Amino acid sequence: MNLSDSQTGGTMPRRVSAMEAVLTHLRDAIERGDHAVGDKLPSEAELCRRLEVSRPVLREALRALQVMGLTVSRTGKGTFVVADAVQDPTFGDYAAGDLLEVRRHVEIPVAGYAALRRTAENLDHLAHLLDRMERETDTTAWVAMDTIFHIAIAEASQNPVFRRVIEEIRDALARQSAFLNDLGGRREQSNREHRAIVEALVDGSEHDATEAMAHHLDRVDTALTSIVRPERTDIFTKGGPEA
Repeated sequence: MNLSDSQTGGTMPRRVSAMEAVLTHLRDAIERGDHAVGDKLPSEAELCRRLEVSRPVLREALRALQVMGLTVSRTGKGTFVVADAVQDPTFGDYAAGDLLEVRRHVEIPVAGYAALRRTAENLDHLAHLLDRMERETDTTAWVAMDTIFHIAIAEASQNPVFRRVIEEIRDALARQSAFLNDLGGRREQSNREHRAIVEALVDGSEHDATEAMAHHLDRVDTALTSIVRPERTDIFTKGGPEA
């Protein structure tokens, strides 16, 4: 099923995956109060039967609910509702808002330093990464390279402290990247944004590099906002999801 232009903000329609459809359905049910705070969600087997989806699809949606802070999974007991509205997704040890705030203060100036200090070896490494990312079809592999890309920008700044900071948030970056790819279809846009950053580094333009990184982080922020506060329709009332 394709989303209408009104649901995508006038951009090209994007195919809705089965996982997104399940997530939207369960999230809406929680926000409506069909599953109140403290309630246990139906079992995986029951949800699969009701929604006519596979267990792997359902489990992806349940993991996304946890990232959004709506549920927690208790081993041997099931999944329980802990909030009735999405506030700020959490990626590993860090809330999305905190992560983005730090990224703006670190990665934007780092891109500027990288434009001024990058070596031929740095540029070769980044060009190779970009080529691999643009050809990659596996989300897990792409996400791993996405984090390596941001570490490589920090390396190009020739300041080991910057690399250490990005390494510290590496797991959170990977979780955020996977989340945005699953729910926001961000991969192709990210590839274009990454290429713009590297082109600025090749040109040695501090201004263009910081602008390109700021634009990249702005788009991350926009994608997160669209997931936290989306305009949507429960696809399960419209004939079911696309597998």
